[in-house]
Amino acid sequence: MSTAVAAPETLPGISPGVYSAEDFAAVSAIAHAEAGIVLAEGKAMLVYSRLAPLVRDSGCATFGSYILRLREDAAERSRAIMALTTNHTFFYREAHHFAHFAEHVRPDMIARLGRGEKARLWSAGCSSGEETWSLLMTLLGPDRAAGERIARGDLRLLASDIAAHALRKAEAARYRAEELKAVPEPLARAWTKASGEAVEIAPTLRALARFRTLNLHGPWPMQGKFDVIFCRNVMIYFDNPTKERLVARFAEALVPGGWLYVGHSERVTGPALDLLATAGPTIYRRSEA
Repeated sequence: MSTAVAAPETLPGISPGVYSAEDFAAVSAIAHAEAGIVLAEGKAMLVYSRLAPLVRDSGCATFGSYILRLREDAAERSRAIMALTTNHTFFYREAHHFAHFAEHVRPDMIARLGRGEKARLWSAGCSSGEETWSLLMTLLGPDRAAGERIARGDLRLLASDIAAHALRKAEAARYRAEELKAVPEPLARAWTKASGEAVEIAPTLRALARFRTLNLHGPWPMQGKFDVIFCRNVMIYFDNPTKERLVARFAEALVPGGWLYVGHSERVTGPALDLLATAGPTIYRRSEA
């Protein structure tokens, strides 16, 4: 017999008693298989609150019938996964990463761009774009003219996320002024512009970024390798085997000598350690070989 999980009665179209422990377990299994996301038992009510509107919109009377749809409908699975993901970020989050990038990575990257070589960066799990623009502002620097010259090189940044709604905000590149308070003032002056009550990212930066929907747990269509990968506070939602597989793929996706930045509570373990060495707090560098 199904053990009912207490659920609020306030959402239209969702009757009491239609959400069970078995339903939560089924959603958890789908989320893990589809995106590597681990939903602990304590997340039962969060799952209810985020998926109940989708159950209602789908016309399904119960979570059980909605789960049957999830198993058969890839588009609906994608909607459910997006609803279950958390898109919390901010400009210059974990500022030591940008300081390290500016001191240890930027000079060589600028020199290589000046020689006509290419530079490729990846913001993996970019959410609503704050990390993407923080990284590009750091790379182009506070001197607008010098930054424009850097931007004319063979430079591109891939910004990917599983959540299409977060990518739409990222690509719009328009934020509330208070959201940019952490941006160093010289960089904000060079690469942002006030627009009413909002702030817009400069077109130069926007031209360098390519936003794409990507499930890190699935196939990666990219052919080339990256000089820098930022994947921060994404792997906290994965179990350890999933983390180790993902980091191993990141290591393989880096050029020799490339850099990987992860979140403050994340660490590289497993097979990736054959290629990656610690270069600072939550900073790793691929071996040159």
